[in-house]
Amino acid sequence: MGGHHPVVVQSMTNTETADAASTAAQIALLAAAGSELVRITVNTREAAAAVPEIKQRLDDMGVRAPIVGDFHYNGHLLLTEYPACAAALDKYRINPGNVGAGAQHDDNFRKMIEVAVAHAKPVRIGVNWGSLDRALLTAMMDENAKRERPLPDREVVLEALRESAMRSAALAESFGQPHDRIVLSAKVSDVRDLVQVYRALGACSDYPLHLGLTEAGLGTKGIVATTAALSVLLFEGIGDTIRTSLTPAPGGDRAEEVRVCQQVLQSLGLRAFTPQVTSCPGCGRTTSTFFQELATQVTGHIQERMIVWREKHPGVEELKVAVMGCVVNGPGESKHADIGISLPGTGEDPRAPVYVDGKLVVTLKGEHIAADFGRMLDEYVEKRWGNPA
Repeated sequence: MGGHHPVVVQSMTNTETADAASTAAQIALLAAAGSELVRITVNTREAAAAVPEIKQRLDDMGVRAPIVGDFHYNGHLLLTEYPACAAALDKYRINPGNVGAGAQHDDNFRKMIEVAVAHAKPVRIGVNWGSLDRALLTAMMDENAKRERPLPDREVVLEALRESAMRSAALAESFGQPHDRIVLSAKVSDVRDLVQVYRALGACSDYPLHLGLTEAGLGTKGIVATTAALSVLLFEGIGDTIRTSLTPAPGGDRAEEVRVCQQVLQSLGLRAFTPQVTSCPGCGRTTSTFFQELATQVTGHIQERMIVWREKHPGVEELKVAVMGCVVNGPGESKHADIGISLPGTGEDPRAPVYVDGKLVVTLKGEHIAADFGRMLDEYVEKRWGNPA
């Protein structure tokens, strides 16, 4: 990651890590959704002891997504007491605000870095304003108070986040961690603050940066806030891995955070993960439900087929499909897509012209327009991305 490599999508499990079967199953679910790194909490001895079994279960399932161990407070103990855990993990996340106070801080941090060096593991030094190094923040607040014109507290906190990340990275290197095996993050829950602190980090270092709005929230609020923050930074070329920290609904789909990250990257034109369906919002010209039903069915058809298409037809994720509701913008949008369908609007029998590569090829009619268009999609994908005979 970093440099000219694509931005990587990351996620995190919410299972109890000590439950190896459940944790491995959720990692497999996240990886299948497209998560390229999966972080797990390693917070107890039972959790640390379960990590090798989790890794073995994933190997048995053919899941190759790297696993990141998330350590707070007792990571120096768990990584040294459970060497099999340290070896099985692909990366460690260390929060410098939670490794101890005073001289104990540096000693605990050193122990974790020495384990990383011994196992040739990269580390993410992850600072969070909810658990910022109190000694550092206090010292910077005291220093700020002595200024002729003190900065607002918010500015000092953001500077402390940047300073904590940079000092910790320098300390890790002094303990032997290679420069190119360090990733930094500085998580906050305010969009403007996140943009400010990551701009500062990006300007003062060349470490890969992990982006994420911490505690983003539930549903629409979390998705919109995360998208707003990440889009600004990614558009400026800042960020090498990303995560959407959504609060899941009870029994909700954990993989939603993966799909949000993918859509942010795809909407910015940085990566392609799945065919994009352009569809209009509907208006007074599309008062029947036929248009919404058609858009839903086409999207569902693509999601179902992608399970096979992704394996058989590399490149199919760049497919562009249009499902439009009336004649105003429908034909034009359909022509711009690889394959598009356009309905006439309200009060007319369904007649749906289909455009392929910008040309009108057929007008579908009757009750089976969605199924007919689905078959045309399959044929188009096979023709364009199918393996040569």
